[in-house]
Amino acid sequence: MASNTFVLSGCALLLLMSSGCPGTATGRVSLRADGTPGPEACPADAPKAMSYLRMFVGESAWVVLDANQTSTSPVTLYEGNIESILQEDLGLLEAPARLYGRVWTSGPQAIIRYYSAQPMNGGDQVPICAVARLGLGQLRKRPDSLPGTAIVDSPQAGVYIVNEFR
Repeated sequence: MASNTFVLSGCALLLLMSSGCPGTATGRVSLRADGTPGPEACPADAPKAMSYLRMFVGESAWVVLDANQTSTSPVTLYEGNIESILQEDLGLLEAPARLYGRVWTSGPQAIIRYYSAQPMNGGDQVPICAVARLGLGQLRKRPDSLPGTAIVDSPQAGVYIVNEFR
């Protein structure tokens, strides 16, 4: 655990000396005709930070989708920023770290992209590039979802490290 703290502290220092850590999407993502987000590059420092944290493309862990609805099922996701809770370690990022990103609700299912993570040891946010996924259509919006929301049956999903948003 001491080595993880050392690595996370080193990563935070490296990132503070570089261009900084994005908190969430800037809102400049192009949208497709159905309102879902188009392709987007990862935050500039994310590949380096994820390498230090041993978070490689394709690795995954479980998250609680909305930190404000940890025991709720179904869960209502709102268009905009989201804070999720890591339930398992992901590389050197230890649970229950927080993941920060953005939710889009206009398409047939909720789309969640994560841009940064907050280690629970009190370190600074670090940039990441990850998405929420769940098989069997479980991030599909229920028909009773109001505009700007996505009611989904599962309060949990997998978070997957990616090298770009598609």
